[in-house]
Amino acid sequence: MPSSALTELIEVHVDGLTREALQKVIMHPRTPSFRRVPRGEVIERIGAVYRSLAGWLAVHDDDAVRAAFEDWGRTRFKQNFPLSELAYAVLLAKDHLRRYAHDRGLVELQAVEAGIGEFFDRALYYLVRGYEMHAATPRPDRPAPV
Repeated sequence: MPSSALTELIEVHVDGLTREALQKVIMHPRTPSFRRVPRGEVIERIGAVYRSLAGWLAVHDDDAVRAAFEDWGRTRFKQNFPLSELAYAVLLAKDHLRRYAHDRGLVELQAVEAGIGEFFDRALYYLVRGYEMHAATPRPDRPAPV
């Protein structure tokens, strides 16, 4: 089954995947804000993205994806991260995994591509939703959004 091959690839190589994706995220000109976040925090989050994908492939639990990515969106909103940089970091992680799978011969499996795409589409939606929900929360230091 293709998703089990991808799950195994992620589980076996999550540390390498994470380190390589970290370099792409912190060095990319479209994600400069990530350079001011402690590397350990970025590594932890990227690793969590890949582990979430492996878990989601097994059970398709949208609630777990929603909780993880809405939390990430809220956290980065509080840190004044540009939403565009968050979205691009997710795209970089997605592209890196696709290339990684391709280099290991999994790209021919359309189900692998579909699974990666579906997960990251959902993740990006929930990330933006968490960011927006926190942005819409009235706080004493700013007026409520109109």
